[in-house]
Amino acid sequence: MLRLVAILVTACPCALGLATPTAVMMGTGIGAQRGILFRNGEALERAGDLTTIVLDKTGTLTEGKLTLTDILTDKDESELLQLSAAAERGSEHPIGKAIVRAAEERGIDIATPSAFKAVAGHGIAAQVGENRVVIGNLSLIQQHNIPTKRFEEEADRLQTEAKTVLWVVVDGHVVGLLAVADTLRSEAQATVAELYELGCTVVMMTGDNRVTADAIAKAARISDVMAELKPEDKAAAVKKLQAENSELVAMVGDGINDTPALAQADIGISLGTGTDIARETAHVTLMHSDLRGLPDAIRLSRSTMRTIKQNLFWAFFYNVLLIPVAAGALYPLSFVPMMFRELHPMLAAFAMAFSSVSVVLNSLRLQWKKT
Repeated sequence: MLRLVAILVTACPCALGLATPTAVMMGTGIGAQRGILFRNGEALERAGDLTTIVLDKTGTLTEGKLTLTDILTDKDESELLQLSAAAERGSEHPIGKAIVRAAEERGIDIATPSAFKAVAGHGIAAQVGENRVVIGNLSLIQQHNIPTKRFEEEADRLQTEAKTVLWVVVDGHVVGLLAVADTLRSEAQATVAELYELGCTVVMMTGDNRVTADAIAKAARISDVMAELKPEDKAAAVKKLQAENSELVAMVGDGINDTPALAQADIGISLGTGTDIARETAHVTLMHSDLRGLPDAIRLSRSTMRTIKQNLFWAFFYNVLLIPVAAGALYPLSFVPMMFRELHPMLAAFAMAFSSVSVVLNSLRLQWKKT
């Protein structure tokens, strides 16, 4: 009877049941302390297996604090800026906000558009007074079959300076160009280098033109660049990367335009300063909006998975070792102390309790590990 009770106590799978939840709980808790919010345990577990990291440009690799640098027009600059700022007043995009901010800094009165439409990945269209205003990239202007030859040379020059060029069309005619510039995040280059060291492929994805995209990618030391993409194109590009060699892909973005790609990716990662819909769609949120959280999240995931495997091994090892002992496997060995030859149920209970405690302690070690 004592052996039977000892076997039943020893066979208790408590430690096996604690092995995964305790490690996941510690991993998510440590992530929260470091400003890395995992939506669930699955996101934490899969982050360590990522093979490709796709980074959006504006607001992710760059600061997202765009400033208006150039105004080119055959007419009055203030008049062009006033009209453009009025058209962009309803925009939530960083570019639109930069134009409005530039007009406010110059003390220009900004009207409210009577109609506004955002053309995802291209620009905006608005009705300002009696004028129909379209502001966007070259692709948007070409869709309307509007001649662009007058400003093409200036546009090429601005793009080689890593500036984003906006074409301003009023009542069907190009009246000028606006150029905005953004600065690369101070931690971007180091983060990209860390991601490469972790064995990940890094890709930059943007709706911006190819010349500007290449300039930013070169500064960040990223060799793979996808430019001039619409929001739906970004999602399709992520899907294509997933299909290639069964890659596990993460998409890192902060804007509305990034939402389809965030949803398509195996792990969607949003910055804390991103839009509400981006944070809602993402599986992981970097609350401090610091790109260094990316390699930290991957390392934390890998450490957590190692801890889970260690926990499962030791929990299983306890059961495999002690069940035969409880059954009397050591009884014929006279040199073995009687307490092990005849394993008392109380000693078996202590041993199994210790196995559960050891699993919890091993999970707690994550807090002191450098990840």
